[in-house]
Amino acid sequence: MPGPGRPRAFDRDAALRTAMRLFWDRGYEAVSITDLTAAMGIGTRSLYTAFGSKEQLFREAVALYSSGSGTEGFCDLPTARETFESWLRDRADGYTRVDRPRGCMVVMAATNTSADNDAVRDLLAQMRNRDREMLTARLERAKRTGEVAEHVDARAVASFYLSLIYGMSTQAKDGYTAADLAAVVDTAITAWPHLVT
Repeated sequence: MPGPGRPRAFDRDAALRTAMRLFWDRGYEAVSITDLTAAMGIGTRSLYTAFGSKEQLFREAVALYSSGSGTEGFCDLPTARETFESWLRDRADGYTRVDRPRGCMVVMAATNTSADNDAVRDLLAQMRNRDREMLTARLERAKRTGEVAEHVDARAVASFYLSLIYGMSTQAKDGYTAADLAAVVDTAITAWPHLVT
């Protein structure tokens, strides 16, 4: 019987983190296989053996990104207002950190894709829609406690704040500071009582 296969000569997790940062910074289509192999320090064959394809690598990279930036954790805060404010402030800070690419990977990585990459665009749209559903559900829960008025369109309010998040992501990419985005959040939270009563 042949012996065990030769172990990979690279750290798969570290390579995945590198790919995530590259996709996050440049977007899906702007990153080539050559860019990936150079940044990850591996050969093309190793990339395909370890990850299957560029799209599958991207999907794993997005899953890694999402594991550290999910919306769901904020939905457990005591009030809907705390959920939205904490979430917005977390994003304002996270989008402008100096130790990683600016903005949101799920917002920025596939805004412009060719028809060949519809699956990538659809994946990110599904993730954004999942955030909308979670935030809508949080607002519906707040209706039952009286924090949000019964007549309020929860989906519209969730979409309003998500639109702010998407804009903040673009502004961060354009060089806005954490203080700039914090001012946007301050204004957004000032609008809260008018949106939910």
